[in-house]
Amino acid sequence: MTMTAARAQQAEQVAHIAVLLPLKAASFTRPADAVRRGIFEAQRVNPGSGLPVVVHNTSDDPYDIVQTYERAVHDGARLIIGPLTRSAVSALASSNLVTVPTLALNTPEAEIPLPPNLYVFGLQVEPEARQIAQLAAEQGRRKALVVVAETVLSHRLSQAFAEEFAQRKGSVVEQFPFTQEPASLMKLRDSLALGTADMAFLALDGARARAVRSYLGAVLPVYATSLVHTTPDPKTNFELNGVIFVDMPWMLLADHPAVLSYARPETGGQSTMEFQRFYAVGIDAYRLAQDLLKGGSDFAPLDGVTGYITPGRDRRFTRELIPAQFVQGEPKVLTEARSR
Repeated sequence: MTMTAARAQQAEQVAHIAVLLPLKAASFTRPADAVRRGIFEAQRVNPGSGLPVVVHNTSDDPYDIVQTYERAVHDGARLIIGPLTRSAVSALASSNLVTVPTLALNTPEAEIPLPPNLYVFGLQVEPEARQIAQLAAEQGRRKALVVVAETVLSHRLSQAFAEEFAQRKGSVVEQFPFTQEPASLMKLRDSLALGTADMAFLALDGARARAVRSYLGAVLPVYATSLVHTTPDPKTNFELNGVIFVDMPWMLLADHPAVLSYARPETGGQSTMEFQRFYAVGIDAYRLAQDLLKGGSDFAPLDGVTGYITPGRDRRFTRELIPAQFVQGEPKVLTEARSR
């Protein structure tokens, strides 16, 4: 390469933070846009390194995303935030292209070792199920009934809960398949009346959890993940009264110091709980990116809007969420959580 060509190439390379989001994929446009807006809000509040942020609009095709990643590095990206989908993270983790610090916003589809520069952060709910297992054990629960739906996600939640609960001297005494048939739900009520279980874990989303909640009675402690917190409407959440769950500070603690620092997204009245969560992910992703840009392998915990974030094994950041309970349809943070 001639000196002139080399100078021309350097001129094209501008140091920046690249963000890879599937904004061209219809099924991911809204969460991707929420992440994008959260990143720019965090940059507005604290520019950090001062590097410009360049957003690359991708499809959800892993090959397209890997190509975009390679182009971003060639164009001068010093750090990359993304991809957002599990398939894209898997493709990137299996490639030999991760040459700059990269903060993926999902986990690979399989438990594979991550390349040295690839870090993982996002809204994975399996850690929430494990945190619920820890919380239940701390509250003296030892025998769980688990209600699980016929979905991949529900089974992943059930498995994560059972594994962690077993490590805490607990056991799953019964697994009940989700149903909305009254006759089957009466069997669930009869099973609980036997007194074998001292708690129930709902590996369910909000709609399914509301369908079974009344059959669990008012005495048995009931636990769930943030998947049950799908609406701010107290009338809808009234059916979940008593359910203990975990969620991020952004959704539960309006007076949290980090939460107060950032503006809520303007969405023209179309905002959803999911949008809010992905917006919060964008905020904390940008904050984590600033630490990654400093280099080194020692990261201080981050009191984030998505939770208390700590570096875990194999460069996977973990989030400790806030325990709360539905009371009269309103999520109320548990007293011990506020005192931490």
